[in-house]
Amino acid sequence: MATAVLVLATVTTGLMAGLYLGFSVAVIPALARVDDATFVRVMQRVNDAIQNPLFGLVFVGALVAGGAAAWWHLDRGDMRWWVLAGAVGYAVTVAVTVAANVPLNNRLDRAGPVERLADPRATRQDFERPWVRWHTLRTSVCVLAFGCLCVALSVA
Repeated sequence: MATAVLVLATVTTGLMAGLYLGFSVAVIPALARVDDATFVRVMQRVNDAIQNPLFGLVFVGALVAGGAAAWWHLDRGDMRWWVLAGAVGYAVTVAVTVAANVPLNNRLDRAGPVERLADPRATRQDFERPWVRWHTLRTSVCVLAFGCLCVALSVA
């Protein structure tokens, strides 16, 4: 059972790391090349679309599975530190998402439809730089957490 939970934690954390990294290497650079109104419109739609059951299952599932894996592996020698690092690392990405990225997403949504914005450029400037900074942090930590869980699996 302990190994199955660790595999689940590793897979779900890897899925989240891949989502974040894909966004970092493809979506963010693409959006950097569009006009302000398009940027705001697309980010509002992405923020709406990401709120779906499958994303929620993987996002929360990685947190739960990571915590369970850490608990199951408390007495497993050196391996426990890799599991614990992976679980804590993923918990940090959740904290960054909830404390930084989601409030920025909500603020962007509250700005309203881009067609009604007085200044799409100002809306973009208030959102883009801090959101990308926090996203880069959560991506880096999530990739490291995934790596830690992979090491734990390799020594299991």
